Amino acid sequence: MKLVRAAQYVRMSTDLQKYSTENQAEVIAAYAARRGIEIVRTYADEGRSGLNIAGRDALRRLIDDVQSGNADYDAILVYDISRWGRFQDADESAYYEFICRERGIHVHYCAEQFDNDGSFQANVIKTVKRMMAGEYSRELSTKVFAGQCRLIAMGYRQGGPAGYGLRRYLVNERNEPKTLLAAGEQKSLQTDRVILVPGPDVEIETVRRIYRWFVLEHRSEREIATALNGEGFVTDLGKPWTRSVVRQILSNEKYIGNNVYNRVSFKLKKQRVVNPPDMWIRRTGAFEAIVDPGLFEAAQTILAERARRFSDSDLLTMLSDLLSTKGVLSGMIIDEVESMPSTAAYRHRFGSLLRAYQLIGYTPDRDFRYVETNRQLRLMHPEVVASTVLGIEAVGGHVSVDGTTDLLVVNHEVTIALVIARCRTTAAGSLRWRVRLDAGLRPDITVIVRLAPDNRTVRDHYLLPWIDLGAEPRFGMGEDNGIMLDAYRAEDLSPLYHLLRRHAVEYAL
Repeated sequence: MKLVRAAQYVRMSTDLQKYSTENQAEVIAAYAARRGIEIVRTYADEGRSGLNIAGRDALRRLIDDVQSGNADYDAILVYDISRWGRFQDADESAYYEFICRERGIHVHYCAEQFDNDGSFQANVIKTVKRMMAGEYSRELSTKVFAGQCRLIAMGYRQGGPAGYGLRRYLVNERNEPKTLLAAGEQKSLQTDRVILVPGPDVEIETVRRIYRWFVLEHRSEREIATALNGEGFVTDLGKPWTRSVVRQILSNEKYIGNNVYNRVSFKLKKQRVVNPPDMWIRRTGAFEAIVDPGLFEAAQTILAERARRFSDSDLLTMLSDLLSTKGVLSGMIIDEVESMPSTAAYRHRFGSLLRAYQLIGYTPDRDFRYVETNRQLRLMHPEVVASTVLGIEAVGGHVSVDGTTDLLVVNHEVTIALVIARCRTTAAGSLRWRVRLDAGLRPDITVIVRLAPDNRTVRDHYLLPWIDLGAEPRFGMGEDNGIMLDAYRAEDLSPLYHLLRRHAVEYAL
């Protein structure tokens, strides 16, 4: 007798050990032996939820093989209806079975107490079982959520990485400390719990700097990310800083020791929902805080102000009304008015605070353009440092940045200072640059980055060795500076990279 060729599909999530793929395969093998079926292929999804087909690569591949005609079998063996899927819509489960049956491939549920023969009784039982499988997931989701909420209220962490500046710590059922968990490590005992503890001192100080920059210096998230990248810092995942990562640190209550859960719901693999604050589960003071609560609240106020969506017209009207009330405008005056958007909001919307002033017809008594220029210089410096480091590393050099002096130390031998000089246009139309140096540092080479008149793009560079520069802390530069200075001028930094390139030296014997 010719055996019927069949494929078996097995799936195990994390609900019950009885549904291990080995146990399923044993039942399927016994069923196949009784029915004269030969198993020629196996599709296995391990550690996959049955709520939908997303992420179930094996089931997707099975359906694709059936639809494309690549299936070299006439039957599919599954342990039971729940292994086929706990779809929340029973029709979805039926749909995938229909695709197989339409191609002449019969689906067998080996552990069920009925034959899937298309009879009225079998169809009724299948429908009920499919609905029961979906209902099981709904009930389990409710129970798991309730349990997680209880543990959150007790101060325990529920899943996910600790985040920058924090670490996960394992405790037993008596809350006694056990060990620090590294990234990717999980608890081995179900009775163990996880809490958050402060991380390395350098990360804690970085988090605190982020809050000080944001609240006290009114820097935007993007400016903060640029500054951190320029200093060579990376996130807890080893990646460059971004605006969204900084924003997450500024808005997460875990940094003041609060344990918060259910801010976002994704139950039963359905639509992701952002829940309002009254639905959050919170335990205040669950962990040791690493950020001052007052600073955190100030950051939340700024974020909330930015979240309010004012039109350009609304922003300018509010600024004009404030001018009518105060008679004068400044960044301090704007930030002191609680009902006003922050100065950062005006800079983000209009490019600069001065541009917003111009749009309402206000001219400050003093020329504050230098404020925006200096702000731009602060943003450019980390970028210039980062690009210079990359250029030196590209020629084989090793670079470290002194955290105290900002000097670049190349190959543990040469020290380099980077100075950005802003451009000023005189009344006669000529260009001038003022250079200020820290004479106490005595770097081997000082790189003067001269900006163009827009103070946004680089005009040229001067590579000045200390032996020729001397100890003069301040000096002026023009468009032409004579051979003694212009001899060190370069359009780009390629001469510096060539100077720092390592060369093999042959020894004479």
